[in-house]
Amino acid sequence: HKEEEAAAAATILISFPFQINNNIINILLLTMKYSSAALLSLACFTQTAYGFAPSSRHHVTHKSNGNSNALQESPNDIDNGPPYSGPAYKPLLDSISSPADMKRLDVKQLNQLAHELRWEVLENVSKTGGHLSSSLGVVEMTVALHYVFDMPEDDIVWDVSHQCYPHKILTGRRDRFPTLRQAGGISGFCKRKESEYDSFGAGHSTTSISAVQGMSIAKSMLNKRRNNCIAVIGDGAITGGMAYEAMNSAGYLKNRMIVILNDNGQVSLPTGTQSAGGTRPASQLSTYTSKLLVSNEFQSVRDVLKNINQLLPSEALQDVNKRIDEYARGIISGGTLFEELGFYYVGPVDGHDMENMVGILETLRDSDSNKPVLLHVKTEKGHGYPPAMAAADKMHGVGKFDIATGVQYKPKTKPVAPSLTSIFANALIEEAKEDPTVVAITAAMPGGTGLDIFGRRFPKRTFDVGIAEQHAVTMAAGMACEGLKPFCCIYSTFLQRGYDSVVHDIAVQNLPVRIIMDRAGLVGNDGPTHHGCYDLAYLGCIPQLIIMAPSDELELKNMIRTVRNYDDGPTCLRYPRGSGYGVEKLKGLFGYSDEEINATEPTVLPMGKGRIVRKSARDAKDRANRVCILSLGTRLHESLVAANDIEATDSDVAVTVADARFMKPLDIDLIRELASENSVMVTIEEGSIGGFGDHVLHFLTLDGLMDDGNLKFRPMVLPDQYFEAATQFEQYDLAGLNASHIKGTVLRLAQKIQVPVPQES
Repeated sequence: HKEEEAAAAATILISFPFQINNNIINILLLTMKYSSAALLSLACFTQTAYGFAPSSRHHVTHKSNGNSNALQESPNDIDNGPPYSGPAYKPLLDSISSPADMKRLDVKQLNQLAHELRWEVLENVSKTGGHLSSSLGVVEMTVALHYVFDMPEDDIVWDVSHQCYPHKILTGRRDRFPTLRQAGGISGFCKRKESEYDSFGAGHSTTSISAVQGMSIAKSMLNKRRNNCIAVIGDGAITGGMAYEAMNSAGYLKNRMIVILNDNGQVSLPTGTQSAGGTRPASQLSTYTSKLLVSNEFQSVRDVLKNINQLLPSEALQDVNKRIDEYARGIISGGTLFEELGFYYVGPVDGHDMENMVGILETLRDSDSNKPVLLHVKTEKGHGYPPAMAAADKMHGVGKFDIATGVQYKPKTKPVAPSLTSIFANALIEEAKEDPTVVAITAAMPGGTGLDIFGRRFPKRTFDVGIAEQHAVTMAAGMACEGLKPFCCIYSTFLQRGYDSVVHDIAVQNLPVRIIMDRAGLVGNDGPTHHGCYDLAYLGCIPQLIIMAPSDELELKNMIRTVRNYDDGPTCLRYPRGSGYGVEKLKGLFGYSDEEINATEPTVLPMGKGRIVRKSARDAKDRANRVCILSLGTRLHESLVAANDIEATDSDVAVTVADARFMKPLDIDLIRELASENSVMVTIEEGSIGGFGDHVLHFLTLDGLMDDGNLKFRPMVLPDQYFEAATQFEQYDLAGLNASHIKGTVLRLAQKIQVPVPQES
């Protein structure tokens, strides 16, 4: 090593006001000066507060060709080209019905089990779709955790819990795994009600350390015999602020817990999106942990200093050595953030080295120390499956695919229009071309929000802040203060995490931030943690917000232009997961003209003004036969289908369908017109109770429009329950918000059909 490194070490050693044995200094200086090989040999074991654990610096991977024990130096070596296939038989996995069955295996068998488990995940997800590569990267870690610890008495919390597929297979759910993310099947995330082995449910990220700390405190206070609580936090979850709040608390309270940082290079989806921060992972923490991974000098010096501790004869000198260790780490790497927060840092270690992982976890398990530990584990996302390892997004989330090649199957029917997400992204690009103050912000979801598309065109105007929604919202507020036009693009469900910032930092100050909520309403197979059911209710009560929802792709473009031009306060635009309707349906069902469909420029909509989309051609003289459906958002399609069916069913009923466009401000003139002309008014939305329908009802009652008893009103909203994984159509059918349900509601209110009343037996 360099002479200055030796001099620096000597300076550290002699700077303490204690007498240090010269032999110790000579050993250290000679080792550092003459032989890096000697450093490695001396550092073959790392002394920690938990005893000795083997160090691991050489990252090796296991071939996926059936020989699970064959190692190679580079992941690229395993790519011998397609077709790829797994083992014909899985004898070890077949013998595992619960983690207890793993205890009889040796390390060689654990490697074979990991190989079989990886292909079990691949074979199932190729048929169902799901989160693939995150789970492939934690196979060895999952096997090691279940081998060392005893669930459910010990707690393991997965964060983000889409890393949990191998865990589910090993904990008695292998036979149900083909039902993954389907109606009546198992969830793609951990769920306490699904299994006693799911210690904590999660679909959002960054919650594990807080949960595990609470578990550790509870076990200690209740004098439980075992207190092993493990948080596995990875796939970018460590970038969320809640993780640091929890680590700060755990270090202060000194709770016994193990935090495993699954460092797989993933921060945002997809990693590598062009943005103002470049194409590297959207987190300075990722850069920091990468430096830890490659800092061989840091690791070697620390290992040497730790081993010298065994040679020091007195407690006073041991204390000196502790201070030497701290100073050395500060010189070489600037100190470790995790240890500053009160954790004992162990690592980095190779997460695919089974023997090493088992040994380290056993050491941590058997320790009597109550100090929290952070075990820094390096894994490879998509490990063991070359198509995932080579893909730009590592095949993070996939549909059904050909396991032999990794190629995802195309839909049997070609979509008639692009996704609403891509329509939004391309429309925002057009706005940014005209207005240099337009910028876009996302919280680790550039792919999901379409900002990966925007970022390719305007990288310096694209800001990905990682999994930090509260920060994203307040940063957007700051941008608006200085004259930029920020579009803060966050899933509806994730905006819940930034709610206080919406109120305190945007609405109270009336700042012109454009909040864009993708995935509004029910989202399908991701299930209850990802539905965007509540934004209309939780935003509708905030003063000074404008809230709008497009009914189709043309309205989406118009609303993007509208919010770009509006600088008098904050605006919220929500739209669902899904595709546009295409030209044929826009003309035939929605009634758009060719001129409207082919318009080269979007239209700026008047704020708070809706529109009548379908006026019945029937001249119903009797008000009792006149009904109206007032829709907010994309339930307009189902409303128009229902209206046509109603008039086809009953020759007397005349149905008017209106698109509210805005929940705030309400179009009170339109509501008054509909209320005065019709005997029945039904509102429909893709949201929970407390949203659009409640706002309309509130206005109707305060305005006295229901006082004469001539208007029947029904709000159609999502019922007060959670909707498990299924297709979006299945979920809306279960919720009672499809066309047939609208038709039934209208005809019952118009007294055209009778609803049987159950009789007591």
